[in-house]
This record gives sequence, C-alpha cells and structure tokens, in this order.
Amino acid sequence: MKLVHISDLHLGYKQYQRQTATGLNQREADIAKAFRTAVDKIIEIRPDVILVAGDVFHAVRPTNPAILHAWLQFSRLRQTLPDTDIVMIAGNHDSPRTRETGSILRLFGSLDIQVVEGDSKNIRFPERKLNVLAVPEGARATTRFDPDPGSEYNVLLLHDEVEGLMTRFGSLAERAGGTLTMKEMRPDRWDYVALGHYHVHRQVAPNAWYSGSIDYASTSIWAEVDEESRRGVRGKGFVEHNLATGQHVFHEIVGRRVVVDLPEIDGKDLTSAELSERISEVVESYQGGIDDKIVRLIVRDVPRHILRDLDHRKIREFKRRAMNFLLDARKPAPLRIESASGAPGRRASLTETVRVMLETRPVTPGIDRKSLVDLGLRYLDEAERLAPALTGDEP
Repeated sequence: MKLVHISDLHLGYKQYQRQTATGLNQREADIAKAFRTAVDKIIEIRPDVILVAGDVFHAVRPTNPAILHAWLQFSRLRQTLPDTDIVMIAGNHDSPRTRETGSILRLFGSLDIQVVEGDSKNIRFPERKLNVLAVPEGARATTRFDPDPGSEYNVLLLHDEVEGLMTRFGSLAERAGGTLTMKEMRPDRWDYVALGHYHVHRQVAPNAWYSGSIDYASTSIWAEVDEESRRGVRGKGFVEHNLATGQHVFHEIVGRRVVVDLPEIDGKDLTSAELSERISEVVESYQGGIDDKIVRLIVRDVPRHILRDLDHRKIREFKRRAMNFLLDARKPAPLRIESASGAPGRRASLTETVRVMLETRPVTPGIDRKSLVDLGLRYLDEAERLAPALTGDEP
C-alpha cells in the first residue's frame, strides 16, 4: 500500500518584484513549476493514495492563474492515475474565516477528489482496507482521534502545528486552541500520520511526518533555510511512504529556483573599502554565479558608519543580477559596561563608560587609539568642570 504525502503548495504565492514575460510574478511562476514537477514525479511513482495536507493555495481567494494551474495539474493526476484515490484537506491559508463564505477547494470535488474542509471526516476505502481520518484546519477541537478498528490501515491526515515546533515562520502557536499535543494525536495508534503546515520536512514521531512545502513560500524563506541547515534537510519536496513495509522516501523537487546562502563574513575591524572588497570576493567566487538566484550574504559585526560607506554601486549590481540579493548586515552586539569596582548593583560611571566605548569602537586607520582615548577623557573632564558655570549651579 503506497501513498504520496504532499503539502503546502501555496499556489499563487508572490514575492519580490520580478515578473515573467507574460506579466506573472516570477516567484508565483516558480512555485507553479515546482508543483508541475512534483506531479510528473508522482505519476512515475503511481501510488495507491495521494494525501494533500492543506494550503493548496496561498490565499483564500486565489488568483485566476493559480486556480487554473491547480485545476490543470490535479486533472492530469486524475487522468493519468484513474485508480489512485486522492484526499485533500483545507489548510489555514485556504480556509475562509466563516463557513458561509465557502472554500475554493470544493472545486476539486468534481475531479473525484475527496475534499474535506470545515469538519473532520473519516474516509473509508474498503477495497484497500484503508481508513483516512481527515482533519482540516480548525477542526481539531471537535475531532475524536480514533482509528477505525475495521480497517487494516489507519492514516491520520491533518493540517496543524505539533507542540514543540515553534519557529520564526508559519507558527500557529498563538491562535485559539494552541498547538496539537502528542496526547491528542496519539501517533502510536496510527499506521501513518501525514502532517501539513510546517514547511520543513521533519519527523515528529516514529510514524508521523511533515512533508514540508514544495518551495520556499513562508514570510521568511531564510528562517526555512536556517532550519533546513540545522536539521540536514535537502531542500523541498514530498513524501512517498509504504504502509505495508514502512519504507519512507523523501523526493526532492529538482529544478526549482536556486536559493544560495553564501559564506558569512566577519566584518569586525574592517574598513568600508576592505569590507566592500571582501563582499565582492565572496559573491564572485560562488561557483555557478548568483545570476537569477535567491541569495543571502550575512555580514556580522558591522557598525553603521562602515555600512553607510560601502561600495553600494557594486551591491546594486549584485541586486540586478540575482533574482533577489539580501545583504544581511548585522550590527555589533551592544556593549555591556560593568563597574570597574565589581560591586554588585553599582552602575558604571560616565568616565568608565566613555573609556570602554573609545577603547572598543572601530577607528579610522592611522589614528592612535591611546591618543583618542586620552583626548576623549580630557574633553569629558573639561565639560564636567565647566558645567556649573554654564548652568548657573553652584560648584
């Protein structure tokens, strides 16, 4: 019994300003292409069941091109895999706030796709000895998470955030009802749990998985990139899972827009000219070039005055060449100035504060730091001496 688990298509998602020759947002076109590529691969796999775990569209009221593309691709699945059962649930992005509004996903019911939105539903496939409990966005509170004792295989399909998955992107933790607990889900009672909403492929229990999104489509793609890097995940794709053997395969979608995280630069003690040169070296040395790619370059420990005087003409050239070029310049960490006496609760004096700041701030090459510190402290001493005369206070 072979199933495909795919989620978070986010068709209609837009980002950046670049457009295709036909006037479509380039990122919207990229994600449409990723879904078409995924459908090609699914047709090759020829699964018994396809589970779509929510967020087919990026918006409740998607654009006409997004609707048309989704219709064409799901129609292609149905025509080429007539014996494959397809179950689709609504995610938070394609669920209207009120049920009276109606969901665009109902459109796919005419393709003989089991669409579940609103309330959860048990869908039984007797010839496969399979039961799918489909739990769309917002239905968890009224759902009994009980497998069907009369089915050989029980699969739980839901769009939700499992406890402990707080991230900078796509979090539902602050919504009413909070996160889904393991106690509620009871994954050990299911043959497979197919999850949607979290955009990085991830296992949350021995038999429970997020397939992840098919492309970078959250509010911060770099949070996704950082998460994938920490977890050793190779990009975006979907899952093939065999209920009989337990074999689990993640299929990466190849041919997507390349996302590049360039090696970080430590900008401490570099002049604007030196940092500009280092940025150019890192960008130009990237194998394959940055042209038409989504690129980030993190530069750490860069004071504002250094950042202001960078070679912005060169940076604009990088922005022109790349699909998007993000120079992620991060300021030095704030200084923590403690009292020289070490006495608990004692604040550092103004003199101590000025001394530490002058001893640690970047200086223009050629300036003697000791002379700068001495001069600054002398000016401070003179200002304190003249203060009573300037304000009229008694010395």
